[in-house]
Amino acid sequence: MNLEEYFRTIHEEQALKKCPMGERYLLTGATQRLEQRKEIIEVDKQLKAHREEFELKRKSWRDRRDEVLMKEEKLKESLLNFDRFLKENDAKRSRGAKKAEAEKQVVLQKEAEIERLKEECAALEGRKQKLQCRVQRNSLYWNFLKQVVDLAKFEEVWELVGRFETLLITRQQLRQRESEVQEQLDRQRGALQTYIDQQSCLLLQKNNLLSQLQTQLDQTRSEALRWESKWNHIQNTAAKETLLLGQIKMVTLNLYQMTDEELEGEGGVAFNDTETQLDKIQIFIQNQTDIMKDIKSPPSDTTLD
Repeated sequence: MNLEEYFRTIHEEQALKKCPMGERYLLTGATQRLEQRKEIIEVDKQLKAHREEFELKRKSWRDRRDEVLMKEEKLKESLLNFDRFLKENDAKRSRGAKKAEAEKQVVLQKEAEIERLKEECAALEGRKQKLQCRVQRNSLYWNFLKQVVDLAKFEEVWELVGRFETLLITRQQLRQRESEVQEQLDRQRGALQTYIDQQSCLLLQKNNLLSQLQTQLDQTRSEALRWESKWNHIQNTAAKETLLLGQIKMVTLNLYQMTDEELEGEGGVAFNDTETQLDKIQIFIQNQTDIMKDIKSPPSDTTLD
């Protein structure tokens, strides 16, 4: 993490601590500008403190480097003066060389860190300039808020901003309520349309059934009229046949009476026994026919003698 990210992290944590969670998303442009101005002041303070700390560390590192260089010079002099002892004590010399190399690496790392801190300071200076430009650009809105406060009943800008944010929250709640009511209305409309469609389908089915039943009723009535017509025809035919049968019976009875046969007596024929009467009439007619044939035939020779 570089110095700019470190400062930004510290600043964001402080801003989040000062701003409650429920109000972070309700900050308007004016509120954000006030927060940015506060951020610039805090960044300046932090930058000044870190500069002082940086100068102290750099001085300490320079002193340390000078001390290391002095030790290195002394070590070289010792190496020149006591080469024989260093050869005898090769292990000690090797450890001293490694230690010197490690100290050189430390110095190089510190110098690299110094360069990195310089770059971070430059980046912070650039960010500070950007924030100052934003504050200058947005100063028009701050002046406008002051004029509104002077004209309105509010004493401080914060009261006006709080009132405005309250109105924004109220408007958002009203819009949300309106959206919920509209959704509920749409659902009820959909349910009503579904019910109307279902009832329309049911009504159509009932109308189709009624049409089928009406067709069946018409067919049944037509069939009943046809059978009624047949029944009337049968009744008329039966009446005619009954009348004809009665006439036949009367004629047969008269013919039977003309044959001088007895009725209802012993050896006679019943009054309603038309078949037997017809048989008797047939026998009578046959006998009369035979008699007429006998009368009409010429007498034979035996009879004349």
